[in-house]
Order: sequence, then C-alpha cells, then structure tokens
Amino acid sequence: MLPAVHGLLARPLSSYYLLLASSGLLLLIGLTMVFSATSVQAYAANGNAYSAIRNQLLFALLGLFGFWVCHRLPASTLRFLGKYILGLAIVLLAVLDLLMALKAVKLVDKPRLGPLHAEFLWLYIGPVGVQPSEFAKLGVVLWGSDIIARKGASLGYWRELAMPLFPAVGLLFVLVGYNDLGTMLVVLALIIGLLWAAGVRMRVFAALGVLGFSGIGLLIAAASRGAGSGTEGADNYRLLRLTTFLNPPEKCNLGTCYQLLQGRSAIYEGGWFGVGLGKGALKWNWLPAADNDFIYAVVAEELGVIGCMVILALFAVLAYTGFRIARRVQDPFRRLAATAITTWLVAQAVINIGGVVGLLPITGLPLPFISAGGSALVVTLAAIGMLASFARAEPDAARALHARPPARWVRLVWAPLPPLPPPRRPGPTRPKAQKTGARAPGKARL
Repeated sequence: MLPAVHGLLARPLSSYYLLLASSGLLLLIGLTMVFSATSVQAYAANGNAYSAIRNQLLFALLGLFGFWVCHRLPASTLRFLGKYILGLAIVLLAVLDLLMALKAVKLVDKPRLGPLHAEFLWLYIGPVGVQPSEFAKLGVVLWGSDIIARKGASLGYWRELAMPLFPAVGLLFVLVGYNDLGTMLVVLALIIGLLWAAGVRMRVFAALGVLGFSGIGLLIAAASRGAGSGTEGADNYRLLRLTTFLNPPEKCNLGTCYQLLQGRSAIYEGGWFGVGLGKGALKWNWLPAADNDFIYAVVAEELGVIGCMVILALFAVLAYTGFRIARRVQDPFRRLAATAITTWLVAQAVINIGGVVGLLPITGLPLPFISAGGSALVVTLAAIGMLASFARAEPDAARALHARPPARWVRLVWAPLPPLPPPRRPGPTRPKAQKTGARAPGKARL
C-alpha cells in the first residue's frame, strides 16, 4: 500500500491532481450541503426550494471563471495586480466602516450614502453586493508575497522587514477588525505564514504576538462602542463569546450559549452515520446560520462522524498539497504565495470547525468551499486557481508538460505551458580508476 502511494506522489503532476481533486470534492460537498440546509426554509419563504442554491451555483460558476483566469495568469501578472487588489479592498473597507460608524454614532438612521449601502460585512454598490474583507485576503497574499520576495536577504534588517508591510497590516487590522474580528484572525494567520516561509527570526513572531493580542483586546473592547454588530450600551457580544467558551455549557444561560448548544445537539443527533442527507431537523430555524457559519453542524447531523471526517480528510489533503507546492517551486514569489494561500484556507477551516464543536470561541467565519456566500466562494476558487498554476510550475511538472505538450486547443482553452525551469546541473563525477596492476583499496583478491 505505502509503495503504491509513494509511487503516485512521485509523479510529476501529482500535486496538481491532488489539488484539483480535494478542492473539487469540497466544492461539490458544499453545494450539496447548502441545498440541504436552505431548501426547506426557501420553500417556506417564497415557494421555491431552489432559490438559495441557485444563487450559490451562480457564485460557484463565477468562482470557476476566476479559477480559470488565475490558472492562466503568469506570476509576473499576479505580482503586478497585487497592489491594486489590496488598494481596492482598503478603499471598500474604509467606505464600509465609515457607513457603519456613522450609524453607530447615530449621525444617520441607516448606513446608506447615495448608491452605497452597508449591511454589517457587505457593501452594496447599487444592487451589487461585495464583501471587501475577502478581497483583502487575496490582496495581502499577492502584495505581501511580492514585497517579501523583492526584499530577499535584506529581511534580516528590522527596518526592511517593517516597511511597508507592518503599516499596511496595522491599517487592515483596524479596517477589517472593526466589523469582523474572525476575518482579522485569518489575515494575521496568513501574514504569519508569509513571514514563516520567508525565514524571519522567532523574536519577530514574539513581538507580533504581543502586538496582535493587544490589538485583539482593543477590538473586543470596541464592540461596546458599536463596532461590528454591537451597539453602544449593550452587552459586549465579542466578550460574551470569549467567556462562553471559557465557561462550561451547563453554567451558561440559553441566550448566551444558544448557538453552541444547538451545534452540539446537531452533532449528538447525527451519531456515527447521521440521520440521512436532507433529513436533519435542527436547520429548521433551530440552528442559527445553518447555511453559513454552522453548516458543519448540519453535516454532523445529516452525515454523522463519517461525513465530518471526510471533510477533515479533504482539508488535510489540501493542506498537504499546498505546502508541498510551496516546498517544490523555485520562484520565491510562488513559494510565499502558496504558503500564504494554504495557511489562509486551513486556518479559516480550523477556526470555523473549532467554533462549531466547542474547541474554539465562535467567530462567525464561513467554512471554505462548504458555507453559503458569494464573495468568499469566488475568492477561494480564484486562490485555488493560483495554487494550480504554481503546481504546474514545479520543476518536474514543467519538464513533463514540455516533454509531452498537450494539443494546442487544450492550451488555448485550459492553460498555457508553464515556464521551463533551468536545466539540472550535472553532479560531480567520480574519477575513473587507473588501470594498474595494483588492486583497488578495499577490493577482495579473487
């Protein structure tokens, strides 16, 4: 068994196919579970059980288009686009936070300014809604990888490391964390992955840890002043989530621990094999955000422990493949971006699943590929397209593709050939033994 697995992993394009298989199965499971979690309520609301899954399918198609585009783009184009994607995300985040802050201080009745309208994490420009924090993740990946790759060995100096990375991170900490602390934690994990792949010293991580915990404390306190979904004078919902996690569920009241208790009830009801796909009952207005933040609880109730383990195994394969790609590619930008994307997706999955099962505080993060949501799915599939492009750029994969190039129409429709790596350097040759009558040292006499 093990030799067969090693043989499959030794193939030139194994990283590419592992990535496509794991992400494709996660997407398929996600579409199935979104339909299961939304069909009953959608039918009760408007008489059409397919209204929610139709929107999710549309976003999945947009995400697959983003996958195809990013799959074809060269690394130089991605490096060029990074600063513009991050800049656009910062502008949208600033507008979103401004509208929410104006409503929090009661300068406006609704967070609306002309054609712009804010709804918690969403910014609507007319009828089009986007979630700017999702694009901020992608912008940090591309821009941060480009900046660190350009600095190279000079990262050993604190000034070179800090500028301009840390000011941009601090700005994002405020703009993203004001409304969405969970997404800010994912951005921090992404940046830690970038710095780790760059080989930054451990004392830098210690300093970042102190600053990060201090900033998180300030964001938690800001919820009492109207940050996020909080309101001035009301209980601090961010602090309540933390204290709920630290206290045993039996000591919590129903209002404070409602989400956690309902999520655990769904897990208990599912058992090993679940009650059956589509037969879960807690998603009928008993489980809050059943199609988004707590969709893993729906999986646990309907598919049981086996279904949960399948999702965990697919994320484990995705994590292994992403870090394998980062280890094998030669271009520093590709290595850093692959590490950052993998850290982002894995950290978000761990935070979501940990919150549902009670191992981590609830943060309100969607589960990648699985949860309902447009911007998150489109950006996630675009990031997977970048990883797929990097997998094709592995030296062995690139040589194999150039040795047996696909048909021209396949390259035009799917993806062009990756750049061919430089030829391997010949290893040191062993000197030939001189033909003399004396026998070689250590050679037995016949």
